[in-house]
Amino acid sequence: MSAITPPRSSTSPLHKLRSATGTRRIFIHTVLIGVAIVMLYPLMWMLSSSLKPDTEIFTHPGLIPTALRPENYSEGWSGSGNSFSLYITNSLIVTIGAVIGNVISCSLAAYAFARFEFRGKKIWFGLMLGTLMLPTQAVLIPQYTIFYNLTWINTFLPLIVPKFLAVDAFFIFLMVQFIRSIPRELDQAAMVDGANPWKIYWKIILPLMKPALITTTIFTFIWTYDDFLHQLVYLQQNDKFTVPLGLTLFLDQTSGSSYGAMFAMSTLALLPTLICFLIFQKRLVEGMATSGMKG
Repeated sequence: MSAITPPRSSTSPLHKLRSATGTRRIFIHTVLIGVAIVMLYPLMWMLSSSLKPDTEIFTHPGLIPTALRPENYSEGWSGSGNSFSLYITNSLIVTIGAVIGNVISCSLAAYAFARFEFRGKKIWFGLMLGTLMLPTQAVLIPQYTIFYNLTWINTFLPLIVPKFLAVDAFFIFLMVQFIRSIPRELDQAAMVDGANPWKIYWKIILPLMKPALITTTIFTFIWTYDDFLHQLVYLQQNDKFTVPLGLTLFLDQTSGSSYGAMFAMSTLALLPTLICFLIFQKRLVEGMATSGMKG
């Protein structure tokens, strides 16, 4: 006769472990969903406010409008004196120029720190990292004086040209750490084949550090696109305004402010950064994860 296997008890250690694991997962997911809702609520409120009449935005703070007003988008697009497409275009010009400058200059500076040996290398590298602790407000007035003497005020040059001079120490440090994870044997093999340092940078280092370059691109794009202080200081005429400055034109302390149109244009202004992040989010995580590795 075959032995009869007794039924598994619901109070067995294995069952208790699975039950505890399932309960813990439910709790973790519930907490994460709650945190996500709290973080996304301001965006949902802004989207809802972009479809409300001005009189309802602050009197009825709920997410569901009692009356839809899609005219906020058409009024906001042309309600600031210029088409809002002008401000988006100006922002993209400044942002793309800053991205190109940071990618080129910071990668070259990082290549020099990571691969070359020169006098005072550690001192210069330490001074470069020290600039991370320097508030941008501390150098704003000296920079303004320099750009004023160069007659660059009310142009895009103060916002773009410095990016070609490797002024962002964070990205230099990020790329230095990434380049250090690339084996030096690749450089030596290329030197045996007759490659000079420039060819090694262009043919070997640059293609291999693509994750770090994409990380630099994303952060530079977002930070420059959202920058308000520097654009407020250097841009004075309406036709040179970028998106952050264009949004301020909907607010007037002496007369009525068009909050509905402002929220509508704020919603549209989020699209470039959202699209940039959605396209490169996998590379962003990869670049941040691998840049801390040291070979």
